[in-house]
Amino acid sequence: MGELARVIARTYGDQSFKKGEKPNLGEEMADVLWVLICLANQTGVDLTEELQKSFDKKTRRDSERHKNNPKLSEHQEDKEQDNKN
Repeated sequence: MGELARVIARTYGDQSFKKGEKPNLGEEMADVLWVLICLANQTGVDLTEELQKSFDKKTRRDSERHKNNPKLSEHQEDKEQDNKN
């Protein structure tokens, strides 16, 4: 997790990569996913089931969440205007 945070900080934050160091965001994300899958297997957690429950919960909870947000509707209007031009 620390290596992923470091790459994110250097890619998107104020830190910079050291000489010879290259951005490997995907590799670090894959490493975190690998560890998570291993932990789920070792503890008997069904990640597929848990992920589906999480999607369902967020879909119910957030279905109307941003529809009345003026900042988002302004952004959408700008985007639609850009598409017309």
